[in-house]
Amino acid sequence: MKLPPLTRVRLVRRYKRFLADVEFDDGSETTVHCPNTGRMTGCWAPGVPAEISRSQNPRRKLPWTLERTDMGAGWIGVNTARTNDVVGEAIGAGRIPSLAGFRTIRREVSVRGGDRVGARLDLLLCDGPSVDVLVEVKNVTLLDGDRLRFPDAQSTRALKHLDALAAAVVDGRRAALVFALNRPEGHCFAPAEAIDPKYAARLREVNGAGVEIYALRIAHTRTGMRGAGLVPVELGS
Repeated sequence: MKLPPLTRVRLVRRYKRFLADVEFDDGSETTVHCPNTGRMTGCWAPGVPAEISRSQNPRRKLPWTLERTDMGAGWIGVNTARTNDVVGEAIGAGRIPSLAGFRTIRREVSVRGGDRVGARLDLLLCDGPSVDVLVEVKNVTLLDGDRLRFPDAQSTRALKHLDALAAAVVDGRRAALVFALNRPEGHCFAPAEAIDPKYAARLREVNGAGVEIYALRIAHTRTGMRGAGLVPVELGS
């Protein structure tokens, strides 16, 4: 996936969840939109390199958007709005073999969870070699030793998505969860048991009930992002 034109800056601080201050090469500073609701643990520090994009929408209060940061090992994708497109492109290109061969990929699909409460999942794969597949995508940037983990904070919304995926399997559909590993470090994916034990336990439960789980490495190029292949998943016990 090609990104819009990017401008190199230095990150000054991130605050109020959706705001960050950055410094340009000439020393001037501006406030940018940070499209990431997570804690971004290990994804930023004062003075680290970052790249931002500029919106052409004149109605935006903050024209600049924080796209990625570099903690020393390479770019980390912190704009979670990009992740679904990258994963959808990777699925279409066959980079997740078990999800390959579907001619239609729909976005933002409303479904019913296990308690029949509505939920919205990211992708629906249709017209392929099996029954349709519901897919939820999670952006992963939390690094813990040699593992990348999710979530970086307790999340009732993420639990709701697991229930919706499990309900889809009960209804006779396929359901898959793709963890998009959006930084270069880490050799495998594992749930963040110490942060959200309920999510980790429920993830194991739904996997045992038939929800497919994949971890896809996201690689950053000078001008874009791409799915670079699957990484091992360790769910624990």
